[in-house]
Amino acid sequence: MAIGTEVSVGVIVAGSSLANCRTTLSLVQFHLPLLRPRLPSAGPLHVYLPLAHVSNLIKSGYCIQTSQGKNNYTRSCKQRAFFGDGGLELHDAGATALVVAGAYTLVSTFDKLTSANLIQQNLSRKLVHILSGLLFMASWPMFSTSTGARYFASLVPLINCLRLVVYGLSLAKDEGLVNSVTREGKPEELLRGPLYYVMILILSAIFFWRDSPVGVVSVSMMCGGDGIADIMGRRFGSLKLPYNQQKSWAGSLSMFVLGFLISIGMLYYFSALGCFQLDWSCTIQRVALVSLVATLVESLPTTGIVDDNISVPIASMVTAFLSFGY
Repeated sequence: MAIGTEVSVGVIVAGSSLANCRTTLSLVQFHLPLLRPRLPSAGPLHVYLPLAHVSNLIKSGYCIQTSQGKNNYTRSCKQRAFFGDGGLELHDAGATALVVAGAYTLVSTFDKLTSANLIQQNLSRKLVHILSGLLFMASWPMFSTSTGARYFASLVPLINCLRLVVYGLSLAKDEGLVNSVTREGKPEELLRGPLYYVMILILSAIFFWRDSPVGVVSVSMMCGGDGIADIMGRRFGSLKLPYNQQKSWAGSLSMFVLGFLISIGMLYYFSALGCFQLDWSCTIQRVALVSLVATLVESLPTTGIVDDNISVPIASMVTAFLSFGY
């Protein structure tokens, strides 16, 4: 075999454990250019690498193939070989523009529905709260495997962050935006909950990205769990919590159950695309724990002190990080 020929190398990656769950092993394959000839009698080379090393290889653009078949990492590596690094940056810039357009369309659509009295303002606000973050997170696989991909993706909430600051300070006016994402229709409200919301999206994209279940679960709980809790609480929340009359059993129960289900669904989505491998028996326990902690934090009478868009995702991040370990 000629020098520089690509051969398949098996990598055994050890996963973390929770409670009584044993350490799990998952097999991934990547193509590594060798600078020496392969011995005729040699079979596939198997090496043991820490998970962080595998992540660095992925970020560096090596082809990745899981036991389930070729995934987006393999396609992105081929794209790198054809276009080069500049091509990946162009790809990510295009993905950013597409997601920005989608986010703007989503908010504009609910603004028109609210203006036409086809949907109540509170319901519109919560649907935007639920959908915008989840759809943004679902767009992450559209970006390449380059190191800068997460930063391109974070431009989407960053642009929205700048919009919120501009309109929240009344430097410009956008009644549609104000009506779609605020409780009382006041511009200054944009500088509280909505601003914290997009900042959490930026934090999740940059620090966790699609390589870790932590960001996925945290965003799912903030968007899906907390958003649905408010909707269900307003409709069926006649029975209040004994320690917080502003919260209801219906809202808290809905947050726990649906936050759990949405988190599992998003984890399956990223796992199916090969972003990470999970032991599902352990994952269900971990996500249930995160959902319980997030629900308890959301139910506390601290709304006037700490906004739910800060307390819920931060509590979810800490719990998920301690549970998953990466």
